[in-house]
Amino acid sequence: MTDLALDLLDRVGLPDLSMRRLAAELEVQPSALYWHFASKQELLAAVADRILSRIPQPNPGTDMATVAAGIRDALLAYRDGAEVVMSTYALRLGARRAQDILQSVIGDSASADALFEFILGHATLVQQRMYAQSVGATTDAAHDPTADLDEVFRAGIRAFATVGATRDSLGS
Repeated sequence: MTDLALDLLDRVGLPDLSMRRLAAELEVQPSALYWHFASKQELLAAVADRILSRIPQPNPGTDMATVAAGIRDALLAYRDGAEVVMSTYALRLGARRAQDILQSVIGDSASADALFEFILGHATLVQQRMYAQSVGATTDAAHDPTADLDEVFRAGIRAFATVGATRDSLGS
């Protein structure tokens, strides 16, 4: 059921992913879905966990930038993936895989959460821009605040790495 919900998300986007639509795809009554998920948010939490399952497990010595890029790639692999994960994360309904992996590399829970929130925000911006471009809602690229997305992402990761190195050298 989660695979079908993820497929629907990719085809129709988050605004049109409903329990009714999922039930129609499964050829069941919408009430049948509530045996599996108490609410749409619970369904989206399962979808978010599936999206985050794409994050590669880091090997010992994998650097923070590589892990961050893997998380961003997982979020961008599905239409509205970042928004689904963000809503689940905001409601604390699961979606811990990214923070757990970041914490294993960074060693600090609060820093892992802060970096994850940066990645979520960045990926959401990218997906909104992609959607706007797909429906012709963008104008001249010279005014596009997301034109250098990869450069901005790398700069953000470098900033986190610098702050972490400074914190570590101060022993705090």
